[in-house]
Amino acid sequence: MLPRRRAVPDLRDRGSVAAELTLLTPLLICLVLLIVAAGRLVSAQQKVTDAAHQAARAASTQPTPANAEHAATSEARAALDREAVSCRQLAIATHTGQFHPGGQVTVTVTCQVSLAQLTLLQLPGSRQVSGTFTAPIDQWRSQP
Repeated sequence: MLPRRRAVPDLRDRGSVAAELTLLTPLLICLVLLIVAAGRLVSAQQKVTDAAHQAARAASTQPTPANAEHAATSEARAALDREAVSCRQLAIATHTGQFHPGGQVTVTVTCQVSLAQLTLLQLPGSRQVSGTFTAPIDQWRSQP
């Protein structure tokens, strides 16, 4: 039987873990901040899509196409304000081509979101997010 050898720690590698950790920490922090920025961008996308949904539902209850466009614009702006979404540019398009009982109304909300406000990274530029929703108009409603 062979004699057992005792493991003797190598003193030359003693500080290498601390040096590696010191070099990797800023990279790990940047990676975490980029993940947070991506999550906040997805959240902004969901909020814009929800604003389009609320605007289309509000437009579908109006008696005329002109009232529907006004209601959609007002509701989309209010929904984005409630969710604290700040847009550099905001476009709200209401499509009322099939605005009749049994028809539908479609609202598209497009928002230019600044990337600088997403995290501490101060990313340059902006990203366009948009959402579209189509709401049916009640078939049994009365004509104006």
